[in-house]
Amino acid sequence: RGNLIMALSNKFGWLPLATSNKSELAVGYSTIYGDMCGGYSPLKDCLKTRVYALSRYRNSLSPAIPEAVIERPPSAELRPDQVDQDSLPPYEVLDAVLHRFVDLDWSIKDIVAAGFEEAMVRRVAGLVLINEYKRRQGSPGTRITSRGFGRDRRYPITSGWREGRS
Repeated sequence: RGNLIMALSNKFGWLPLATSNKSELAVGYSTIYGDMCGGYSPLKDCLKTRVYALSRYRNSLSPAIPEAVIERPPSAELRPDQVDQDSLPPYEVLDAVLHRFVDLDWSIKDIVAAGFEEAMVRRVAGLVLINEYKRRQGSPGTRITSRGFGRDRRYPITSGWREGRS
């Protein structure tokens, strides 16, 4: 898909938009030559729950996004009947953890003390750390939070450094 989009971009002078959001980019639920492909990423700093809220707000002005798209369970669509919640916490929980870990720079210990399950927090934090290499290959995008991926938050792509994150 990415090759086709970029070929059309070159032919017609278009700027393709990448569709990944902050939640997907954080935990690696994005494909480098798929939904990450593009010249600009408008949702790059929007957690998935915010994307849903923005979609509902947009539709409150006048219906533009099919309701079936908003209501469909999120899926990476890499295999039949796959949904993100098969391997991730619900986005309401995931985004609350990501906000604390990424935006506020809380430690795993502090997030657990706030009432989140430790094994889940450790898994999410691990996914954030090991997927730095993917985020480095993404397109630039709109920054709307105090701490976006990129200049604000960078880790070695080898993920060997984890000091102070427990």
